Amino acid sequence: MRNRLREIRKAQGLTLADVAAKCMPPTTAVTIGRLETGTRQLTVPWIEKLSHALGVEPRQLIAQESDATLPVAAQLAADGAQALTTPLQISPPAPFPNAIALLVRDSQGDYRAGDQLWLEQLPPDRYAEAVNTDILAPRPVGRFVFGRLVATEGARLHILPTKAGSRQTVVADTPWIARIRTLVRTF
Repeated sequence: MRNRLREIRKAQGLTLADVAAKCMPPTTAVTIGRLETGTRQLTVPWIEKLSHALGVEPRQLIAQESDATLPVAAQLAADGAQALTTPLQISPPAPFPNAIALLVRDSQGDYRAGDQLWLEQLPPDRYAEAVNTDILAPRPVGRFVFGRLVATEGARLHILPTKAGSRQTVVADTPWIARIRTLVRTF
């Protein structure tokens, strides 16, 4: 059985040690590496533990026959494109729990017109996790604020817009925020 553990972990920007620490109870980076490569069997208890640690549905960890994959031709390193030492396949990104999307109509900051941003909704008790990341926060009457969450102060959020020359916005008592997890850009 082929699993998608490595691609999900890398898509979230986590190391083997990060995933190991998020498991309940915590495990070792070596164990996570063995589960990724298939040298250790990915059992149902491991699937449940890892899906909780990564914040994905258990079925997303298991590769299906119908899953589209692409062969990796090369990797881009500091000194240019290089051949792979072992064959590698990657899968397109899959939605995750509590996902919402934001479409970029006009370029702003790091984001280009046409980009799709996949965001993870967070409840108030998890706002601190999103400090120093770009977020979307709802405001009254169907409005939103988008920008870098620079600080949380109780129920107040300090957000620095991505548009140059814009002033910091303070949002209070918002029921949720959403931080960017995946950027989808077509060329």
